[in-house]
Amino acid sequence: MDSALRSQLAAAGVTPECASTIELVRDVLARVGDKWTVLVITTLADGPLRFTTLHERIAGVSQRMLSQTLRSLTRDGLLTRTAYAEVPPRVEYALTPLGRSLSDTVTHVVRWVQAHQIEIVRNREVFDGAGSAAP
Repeated sequence: MDSALRSQLAAAGVTPECASTIELVRDVLARVGDKWTVLVITTLADGPLRFTTLHERIAGVSQRMLSQTLRSLTRDGLLTRTAYAEVPPRVEYALTPLGRSLSDTVTHVVRWVQAHQIEIVRNREVFDGAGSAAP
């Protein structure tokens, strides 16, 4: 957390422990809200996959972005990375129990979007057609 934000929180009476929690919540929400994270988590929901298979199944992700996302999710304890001593080398990624619990939550959000997609699209069209500006 940068010192300016830490100072603002301290001035508002937020304890250092609470400030640390706020920082972690912001960091985790940024990770969970990332489109590549959502796609990796939902793609791995059915079981472990190799990097190449993940790359093939997640349309539009570059190898570099997929590598960064997998590394971050592994660091957070949401994925395991298993390297097999074979020729050619084989690496699989799988959800941990923590990752599976996130997968359940993400699946609910995806289902919500699916259930409301027509309404959302219609609302966007109305908003855009009216020439409305964001507040």
